[in-house]
Amino acid sequence: MENLDLLERCYPGRRAELKRAILAQALSSFNEHGIEATTIETIRAECDTSVGAIYHHFGNKEGLVAALFFAALEDQAALRERYLSAARTLKDGVQALVYSYVDWVDEQPQWARFQFQARFVVAQGPHAAELATRNKVRNRQLREWLSEPAHADGLKAIPAELLLSLIVGQAENYCRAWLSGRVQSRPATFRSELAEAAWRSLQI
Repeated sequence: MENLDLLERCYPGRRAELKRAILAQALSSFNEHGIEATTIETIRAECDTSVGAIYHHFGNKEGLVAALFFAALEDQAALRERYLSAARTLKDGVQALVYSYVDWVDEQPQWARFQFQARFVVAQGPHAAELATRNKVRNRQLREWLSEPAHADGLKAIPAELLLSLIVGQAENYCRAWLSGRVQSRPATFRSELAEAAWRSLQI
């Protein structure tokens, strides 16, 4: 099961079994009803646990949203790191960033759907500082790779704040369209075309 596979990677072991069950149901409820409309009671009833257990593990609904969002981010980053570690040239790196993004969304659509709706909620909520800290740690490998002279020289004409939008912007746009049902072909169908478009966008 897609949801449990990711949760088992982030929360392994038997002692985390209840936590995984709560998070799996929360993910399903948030995607089905929306974050705002979903209540702790909704989640409790569906996963057959107590409100006390949910509050013990996650504090409140915002804690549940943040836990899911951080799990998605970390899993996505782990895939990106594996792809990027094999990249040797700048073009390889651009391809790795696009492929890892597209492949993760293609393999984890429920998580990706939640991630899109939760990003603003977490960034504006009580876990915003934790998100900023996690992002710095999560993106360290990417920053180091991009700052290597062999790669940085090819990117020096591009403003730093624009770089990731140029690389993954088109892939993100297609993935959003797929997740919302506006297009039918899975993102991985066009991973090569999206990577090539990203590379061309850097040739300025």
